[in-house]
Amino acid sequence: MAKVLLSLSLLSLLVSIALADLARIEHSLKNDGSLSILVIGDWGRKGTYNQSLVAEQMGKVGKELNIDFVISTGDNFYENGLTGVDDKAFEQSFSDIYTAESLQKPWYTVLGNHDYRGDVIAQLSPALQKLDSRFICMRSFIVNSEIVEFFLVDTTPFVMKYWTTPEDSHYDWRDVEPRNTYISNLLQDLNNALQASSANWKIVVGHHTMRSVSEHGDTAELLQYLLPVLKKNGVDFYVNGHDHCLEHISSTDSPLQYFTSGGGSKAWRGTYIPNSDKLQFFYDGQGFMSLKLTKSDADIIFYDVAGRELYKWSMAKINQGHLPCNEAM
Repeated sequence: MAKVLLSLSLLSLLVSIALADLARIEHSLKNDGSLSILVIGDWGRKGTYNQSLVAEQMGKVGKELNIDFVISTGDNFYENGLTGVDDKAFEQSFSDIYTAESLQKPWYTVLGNHDYRGDVIAQLSPALQKLDSRFICMRSFIVNSEIVEFFLVDTTPFVMKYWTTPEDSHYDWRDVEPRNTYISNLLQDLNNALQASSANWKIVVGHHTMRSVSEHGDTAELLQYLLPVLKKNGVDFYVNGHDHCLEHISSTDSPLQYFTSGGGSKAWRGTYIPNSDKLQFFYDGQGFMSLKLTKSDADIIFYDVAGRELYKWSMAKINQGHLPCNEAM
C-alpha cells in the first residue's frame, strides 16, 4: 500500500464548492513560487505493456523535478474500469506500480471511456482513498495553485457513439443521464469558473483528444461544444490522453496548445492522420510528460519509456503575450 500523504480528513478540508459549482482543491506552490507536475494517461494494465517501466522512469524524473503532484488523463483501469471498491485491479494497476517515493503525491484524476465501462461510482468513491490516499478522482473539478488553475473535465459523456452504438461495451451513465442536461450544465459551470479565474495560467484537462494525429484523431463533439468555451476564456493548454502517444499541436487560430500524454502502457498504434492545426511533435510510443510553471514561464518535456527526453517546449508570458520555443531532442 502506498504511503499516505493526504489523509481523508485533510482532503475534506481542501475540497470546497467553487463559485461555478465545480469542486475545488487548493494545492500550494513551492517556496520559490514554482510548480512541477507529471502527466500520464491510459496506464492501468497491472504493470503490463511496459506500464511498470514507464512508472519507474516517472519515479526518477519525479525525484529530479521534485514534483508537487501527478495528473492522470484517464483510462485508469483497463479494459472495463473497476468492478467495485474491492476490485484488486486498483492496487495491481496503481498502488503496486507507482511505488517510487517521488510519486507519493496526490494524483488528480479524470475518468476515461474505459473507466466508464466499469463501476464509475466505485472509482469516484472516497473508499479508494482508504486504500491509497493519493488517488483523487472526480468527474469534473478544479485544482488551484495560485499562479495556475487546472480545470479537470469529464469528457466521456460528450462522445455520442458511447451512447448510441456502444457495441459490446456497457457504459455506466448513473448520475450523468440525461446527456444533454449533463453536458449543458458542465459547460456552463466550466465557463463560469474560467471567467472567474484570475490565474496566470489556465489549463483544461480531459481524457479525450481535442486535436490529434493518432488513431482516435480529433473528437468532433469536443471541437463543437468544449473548444469554443476554451477559446472564449483564453485557456492556455488543453491536456489529454485517449490516443496512446505523446504529441503537441498548436492551434492556428488561437494561442491554445494541445498536449497528449496517453503513453502510460499499451502504445505503438502505427497510425498518423494529419489535421489542419500545426503539429509540433508526435511520438507513437510509450512515455509521459512533465510540466514546470512559474508566474511567467511554462516548460514542458516529453519522455519515452527509457526516460529519454524526446521533446522540450517552453513559453514565456510577457505582458500577456506569448513567446514559444520548442526543441526536439
